[in-house]
Amino acid sequence: MTASIIRIGIAGVAHGHAHSYAAAGKVLTDVTVSGVYDHDEARGRAFAAQYGLRWFPVLTDLLAVCDTLMIAAENSQHHPIALHAAAAHIPTLCEKPLATTVADAQAMVDAFASADVALGTAFPVRYSPAVVRLRETIQRGSLGQTLMVRATNRGTYPGGWFGDPAWSGGGAIMDHTVHVTDLVRWMWGREVLEVYAEGATRLHDITVDDVGMLLLTLDDGMIVSLDPSWSRPAGVYPTWGDVTMEVTTVNGIVNLDVFGPHVDVFQQSTRRYSWAGHGVNFDAAMIADWIAAVRNGTPPPISGEDGLRAVAVVDAAYRSVISHRPERVRTRL
Repeated sequence: MTASIIRIGIAGVAHGHAHSYAAAGKVLTDVTVSGVYDHDEARGRAFAAQYGLRWFPVLTDLLAVCDTLMIAAENSQHHPIALHAAAAHIPTLCEKPLATTVADAQAMVDAFASADVALGTAFPVRYSPAVVRLRETIQRGSLGQTLMVRATNRGTYPGGWFGDPAWSGGGAIMDHTVHVTDLVRWMWGREVLEVYAEGATRLHDITVDDVGMLLLTLDDGMIVSLDPSWSRPAGVYPTWGDVTMEVTTVNGIVNLDVFGPHVDVFQQSTRRYSWAGHGVNFDAAMIADWIAAVRNGTPPPISGEDGLRAVAVVDAAYRSVISHRPERVRTRL
């Protein structure tokens, strides 16, 4: 990539992280946002107007004027949008989960490999300084063997299309399993072989799961438990959710709270108590890393294969919810 300014195209604005991608043009000096596409014209036009961007009613027209694409559409739309980008030879960063099925995720990875173009997955939690430090400590070996991990990625039900399986592909298990799965793979360098999961709809009037509990067995026998539930009540709980780990090793226990640094905010006008985060902006760090890879023609910092592996764990979890027994993780990597 020789252009001095990298032109970003945003395909789909259904996911909240689309706002981070739109802000990249103002945060990064070597980036501009060429425009926005969304299959929902009203939503797409409103988003473009909010950020002073150009609206594209046709995806291929947007692809013609960008150097990299960032997909923030509904989960089920990642696959068709990505295939268009691969055909146009546009490096693409895709929101998580990479796809709603293993087959679609694999097709995306294959398409970009065939086109010899980079495909990345948006896992911004890797950019937490606490996560990076714990990974370095684990890989240095000073903690000794890890025996088990108790993790959470609990959150508030986002509403809207997240509760419609045609758009989301699933509920809380689909939405929140992938982050911790990616962290475990990245931090310990192991693969998930088997998943036992239970899931249900208990908290909201929706047709997808909103609570769940997963047990992941890694290829070295390590066990990871994960609560990915939408169990944080909107308008009541002080923050949208969490990413935590309690890591038990032969040399002790380490507790990780990714969003721990915060300021307590009490507002008279809203009569609400909330947490205001501070420190590193994970989304901005991830986008800057991605842009550097596009500019330099280097491999994506977090690959499409990483996204595929996480989708495969979600797939095993949903099969386990049905069978009520452990299910093997299936990919053809």
